[in-house]
Amino acid sequence: MSVSELERPEVRVVTHGLFIDGREVAASHPELLDVRNPATGEVVARIGHADASDVDRAIRSARRAFRSREWGGMPLRERAKLVNKLADAFEAHLDELYQLETMNNGRPVNETRAQLRRLPDFFRYNAGLALARRDSVIPVEGDYLNYTQRTPIGVVGNCTPFNHPLMIMCKSLAPVFASGCVTVVKPSEYTPLTTLRLAQIFTEAGLPDGVFNVVTGLGPTTGKYLAEHPGLNKLVLTGGTEAGQIAGALAGRNFARQTLELGGKTPVLVFPDFDVDQAVNYAAFGAFIGAGQTCVCASRHIVHRDIYDEFVEKLATKAKSIRIGDPTDPDTQLGPVISEKQRQRVLDYARIGLDEGARLVAGGQVPESLAEAGGFFVEPTVFADVSPEMRIFQEEVFGPFTSVTPFSTEEEAIQLANNSPFGLAAAIRTKDVARAHRVAAAIDCGIVWVNDHHRLDPASPWGGVKLSGTGREFGSESFDEHFDVKSVMVNMTDKPFDWYQDSTGPRRLN
Repeated sequence: MSVSELERPEVRVVTHGLFIDGREVAASHPELLDVRNPATGEVVARIGHADASDVDRAIRSARRAFRSREWGGMPLRERAKLVNKLADAFEAHLDELYQLETMNNGRPVNETRAQLRRLPDFFRYNAGLALARRDSVIPVEGDYLNYTQRTPIGVVGNCTPFNHPLMIMCKSLAPVFASGCVTVVKPSEYTPLTTLRLAQIFTEAGLPDGVFNVVTGLGPTTGKYLAEHPGLNKLVLTGGTEAGQIAGALAGRNFARQTLELGGKTPVLVFPDFDVDQAVNYAAFGAFIGAGQTCVCASRHIVHRDIYDEFVEKLATKAKSIRIGDPTDPDTQLGPVISEKQRQRVLDYARIGLDEGARLVAGGQVPESLAEAGGFFVEPTVFADVSPEMRIFQEEVFGPFTSVTPFSTEEEAIQLANNSPFGLAAAIRTKDVARAHRVAAAIDCGIVWVNDHHRLDPASPWGGVKLSGTGREFGSESFDEHFDVKSVMVNMTDKPFDWYQDSTGPRRLN
């Protein structure tokens, strides 16, 4: 059933304030921003537009909580127990959250349900890291005991995108809470609803006031105020490379730590020993899940010439078979992109690909059956015969859009894969174990999938190189980045010391 065929019930538009110090509060400025359902284009909520004074309020609230006995003085095991309780609370509200997320960002409900049910494990894993944490005793020269102490860094600003609102936020929230830090979250203005709801759920579950604050608004205003605030100790941002460069420069003025997960142009190298049908199935999954609005979208398929024509033909057929429609319908396989602006971007790149001489083999248009639906639908789009100098090979589209480029040798495939300013993820399709390891080592990126795509785990580090950002999320790497390390050097002797009087024998200055 298409969205245009639905009997739409009257939409109740809810107005939301900010979430500061454990409760919803009005923004200082009366301006409200519309939040739309991307499947219908209808306004479903209105949110506050936080200004600099609102961001300051939120950071001050977070700082008070960080220094409080209730949170800052909470024993380690009690904090780990609370973080596990938050995971339980998340699970108890799972149905509500995945339905709200589907309505707000347009992903098919089957995708949303499959993604959100994994998020409680993010918190449980980090609670385990907190319990297992050990500081170091370091062997040093002389009669000294040297050990380290780790203390949580403080206030973490978290700017989240529209494509995976809860998942991307939770991969930051989990180490924040488990380490004893506090946070101010600025969600995308397109998808703030599940973030605001989760703040309420966690507060009701026992998270102290001020530990989790939410300021809504636009990136160039609210996001800027957060990134440049001198009270911020760490900035975590997932978004476009340009936004990351701007926010990172602002945060850098105050020497705030940064974890930036930015753009991507994921190459997928398909070798001739791999089953073509399976390669096509992975290609469709990698390119079109989430309507292609993922930083690790399989956007550049680099395919051996021996199987190139067969791969292109079958991928085009697969793309045309995907069911597009109402994301709340369990039979829907592809929902809308987030906005009319994003849909137009995809359509513009389809035109650019044609102008550059690439061969359009699927999609590139608004589905005819959904043209009057009011939502922001676009067909899964596949271009073949794409060369590396083309813009559709080099630039991130962020939609259901992929390209196919032939190669002849392993060296050429690696060269094509690395011919990009981005370096977030890559994928390899081969049954040759030695080749898989060899090629994985040669690709410039932070994540490689061999015979798979999109897989993650709370224990596995996630992040990129080059223009895809800096730092790592997930794993002990992310948890450890929420601490300052203090070195304590203890003299274990009672020998008299007077540097300026005792000049006998060899002396040690350092």
